[in-house]
Amino acid sequence: MRNISLPLKIEKGKLDGEQSQKNAIDRHLDLLLSTPCYSSAVDPEFGFIFNNLKFEIFNEKDGVVYNSTDTAEIFEGKGGLYEKKISGSSKNLNTFASELKTSVNKYETRLQDVSVSMTYVRENRLIYINIKGQVKATGEDYNYTTTLKVWK
Repeated sequence: MRNISLPLKIEKGKLDGEQSQKNAIDRHLDLLLSTPCYSSAVDPEFGFIFNNLKFEIFNEKDGVVYNSTDTAEIFEGKGGLYEKKISGSSKNLNTFASELKTSVNKYETRLQDVSVSMTYVRENRLIYINIKGQVKATGEDYNYTTTLKVWK
C-alpha cells in the first residue's frame, strides 16, 4: 500500500506516494511544523502556532516569547500564548509542546498515544522537537525528531 506524499507531488499524471508509512507521517509532520496557523485558506487552524511568533521577541532567560505588538487578536482562544514555555513536554499545558500535540492529534490521525517534547538549547540556538506515539494501523512505536532554529 502506498501512502500519499505530502506536500502533494504529481508524477506521470498521478499522485505520487511513499512506500514507507513512517516516511509519509514524517513528511506530514514536517509540513505541519513548518506551516504557520492561519496561512491556509482551506483550514486556517492547520499548522503550528509557534511559527506565527517568528517576529516576536524571544526571551532566552525565561524561555518564553514576548508580545511585541498591540495586535494579538488572531491568537485569542489560544489561551495565554505569550506565557507558554518553549522547553517542556506535552504533559504540561503551559508549553508549546502541548500546542503541538493538539495539532498532531488533530491532523495526523494515523498516530495514537502521542507525546511531544521540546527542548531549547541556548548555545545552539535550536529547539529540539521529539514526537512519539504509535501507528494506529500496526501498533508500531513511532518516533520523530527534528529541530527549529531560534530567531533573535
